[in-house]
Amino acid sequence: MNSNIRYKGYEVAPAAQLLPNGLFAANLTIEKTSASQGQAYSFDALDYFFDEEHALAYAFRWGRMWIDSRK
Repeated sequence: MNSNIRYKGYEVAPAAQLLPNGLFAANLTIEKTSASQGQAYSFDALDYFFDEEHALAYAFRWGRMWIDSRK
């Protein structure tokens, strides 16, 4: 289950990847929505969770904090 969210001029795409051990890895892609910038950042396995929704929520929160720290 993946969904993109716009936040302060960025497209935040959290993703939860099911691993063979049954845990979900919290992954994240952040891309500047400005056409002139177009720079994307990808973060894999920020942390691991037993629940897919927790992994997605964590990745989105982490992305918001990353964006807020850059401004």
